[in-house]
Amino acid sequence: MDLRLLRYFVAVVEERHFGRAAARLHMTQPPLTRAIKRLEADLGATLLHRSPAGVTLTAAGTALYDEARTLLAQADHARVRVAAAAGAASLTIGTLGDSVERAGTGTSLADAFRRRHPGVNARVIEADFADPTTGLRAGLVDVAVTRAPFDDTGIDTRVIRSEPVGAVLRTDDPLAEHDLLRLADLADRTWFQFPDGTDPVWRAYWHGTQPGEPLRGGPVVRTVHECIRAVLWNGTVGLAPLGHMRAPLGHQPPDGLTVVPLVDMPPSRLVVAWRATDANPLIRSFVELAAPGSRRQRAPR
Repeated sequence: MDLRLLRYFVAVVEERHFGRAAARLHMTQPPLTRAIKRLEADLGATLLHRSPAGVTLTAAGTALYDEARTLLAQADHARVRVAAAAGAASLTIGTLGDSVERAGTGTSLADAFRRRHPGVNARVIEADFADPTTGLRAGLVDVAVTRAPFDDTGIDTRVIRSEPVGAVLRTDDPLAEHDLLRLADLADRTWFQFPDGTDPVWRAYWHGTQPGEPLRGGPVVRTVHECIRAVLWNGTVGLAPLGHMRAPLGHQPPDGLTVVPLVDMPPSRLVVAWRATDANPLIRSFVELAAPGSRRQRAPR
């Protein structure tokens, strides 16, 4: 059985639409449609119900989908084992702060990856806020655990989890006494800024604005620790995922800081990201471990 056709079939099933699957596979729709028809002819069964709204699985398609995922996973595992035996298997992971640790649920992501790929050399690089792709776009890493939204041109993502966002304030700030806030409540405050050249989509999100709108003035920061110091020393206002600030690795906010939920701020999405054209089986394996059961998603604009 042609593994390429199985990959096409799995993409159509997961996207539930030929057009979206074709975009995911970086091909046009007609050859994808022909490939699925060829697979159906080879198997002598109709695999998909087609409609203007998309596709659904037939009973035969459901059976094949389960088998196809197993076969493709086995093929990827075989490729990785061969590469590891040849001493060539490695994966470079980019991360923002503790994002890799936060991506793990139950058993840590690192432990799960080591068990699945014991011969693979994994390297983790921590990036600062100037590059939300953590070196992915520059080709410095193979896969990233980071936060959306950012300019995702040429990049695929899967959402690990979404977290509400709050305003980080000094505890003696009058607004820190509120149970909830809106962005308008912070309009006249000094906010931290990211360095020049930072992704505009990412920068606008953390300023509570839209790309192209004027940015609020304030100190330039590159790391979480710099953000915290700016709030403590200068009363700067910042934004942070509530889960990150309220219980990063099990801790409460630093003394002197309070995090107040923002009711009109879109949630922060912890994502795993990779270059859309990269077919490295180690990346697919990492994505499955980091975001099990999650479908491919594009960051909304």
